[in-house]
Amino acid sequence: MLATCAGAAWAALAIVSIERTLDVGTVRVSADAHHEGALDLYVPLVDWGVRFPGAVDVPARVALDLRTVDRRRAEQLARGAKPDVDSVRSQAEGAIEDWVIRMLAVAGVAALGLGLLMALALRGRAAPLSFLAPVAIAGAAVSVLLLYLLVPPRGELSDPEYYANGPDIPAALRAIDNAQSSAATISEELDAQLVGLARLIADPGERGAATRLKSLTLASDLHNNLLALPALERAVDGGPLVFAGDLTDRGSPFEATLTARVAHAGDPVAFVAGNHDSDALVRGLRRAGVVVLGRRVQRVAGLRMAGYPSPNVRLRSERYRDRGAEITDAQRQEFADWLRPLVGKVDVVVAHEQGLAETAAEELRRNPPSRPLVLLTGHTHLAVAQASENFVELNGGSAGGGGTGNLADDQPFGIARLLYETDGGFRPRFADTVEIDADSGAARAERLPVGGER
Repeated sequence: MLATCAGAAWAALAIVSIERTLDVGTVRVSADAHHEGALDLYVPLVDWGVRFPGAVDVPARVALDLRTVDRRRAEQLARGAKPDVDSVRSQAEGAIEDWVIRMLAVAGVAALGLGLLMALALRGRAAPLSFLAPVAIAGAAVSVLLLYLLVPPRGELSDPEYYANGPDIPAALRAIDNAQSSAATISEELDAQLVGLARLIADPGERGAATRLKSLTLASDLHNNLLALPALERAVDGGPLVFAGDLTDRGSPFEATLTARVAHAGDPVAFVAGNHDSDALVRGLRRAGVVVLGRRVQRVAGLRMAGYPSPNVRLRSERYRDRGAEITDAQRQEFADWLRPLVGKVDVVVAHEQGLAETAAEELRRNPPSRPLVLLTGHTHLAVAQASENFVELNGGSAGGGGTGNLADDQPFGIARLLYETDGGFRPRFADTVEIDADSGAARAERLPVGGER
């Protein structure tokens, strides 16, 4: 009898589903029995999902599927509007609660109904109906109570597993034809601009000396724009790549998976975390072979290099929440105090926020270092190349055109390149910046002679 009631309740768990309309679109809540207990959030439109194992304590997966997308909200997000994540989360939790209530009601009716039918069938032969009916009622109540205690997701959702049955998120991007053509345009223009800059190094009679120059590429602020990766790889061309932060938007595990290709974009790749990156992302890049720059001096591509991660880097323990972008005077002074004893002992310093280095940069302009020092930054999405005596400041702009959320703002795609010599010590020669408009393909390239070259 009890087994019959439990079986009826379990069948209701697999049958009941509801649809609810949220701000972002329509979702369907259901459960898939006979699987390891988990909460699944799935988006059929791009064939991608995230699973939280252990969130459900019975062998069933509670699934929240996004069935339709609100076009108006999608257009707002495409123009750079920020979603109200807290509101959407609250609405999703409300949808799950509605499903739980309906599922428990159906499970209770099914368990009680089947239990009473069995009691009627067995009355007189196994026991009197006065005994069997209360047993059926108790069995239905226990079954519903167990479902209430074990099925609804509870506690903190952690350790997500991302999956895709198709070729991952880029499958959705193939529908955006103009974005694909923009990526090709950017690669072509970048090639042309870099070739043109290379020809400016020396007259034809001096090109033998020019070929001995070494180079590194500076990029930052990709912000998950995967379409820009081929252009970045072509620009690096197998040489050293320094990435000055904001590879992602939140530093989440899924974003880290999408942007993992950057780990192999240069040889080597050095990285400093920005305020849109996370401690979890940094650990993953280190495991992938990326040189994660810290406050101690390291040898990278034959150069003495040190880095200063953003004070606002996001944390996995805080669910990758935005810690803001403000830089305080105290943080600027801390950076200057850190850099001061390294001057003369380091060739290249990398920091995500250009503003973080303002105090130190002013000191170096007033009191030039005895040996050349290059400061590489990002964050502003604006290309900057300037030089004073033995001090070069270089910012490539945004390698991702400001990121997928900022493309409507017409931000250009930008990178920078430093050309230098190491014979007889580190000596920078030229600082290049290249910016390309994604829509028109119009490009601007500048070369700044540094280290006494004019």
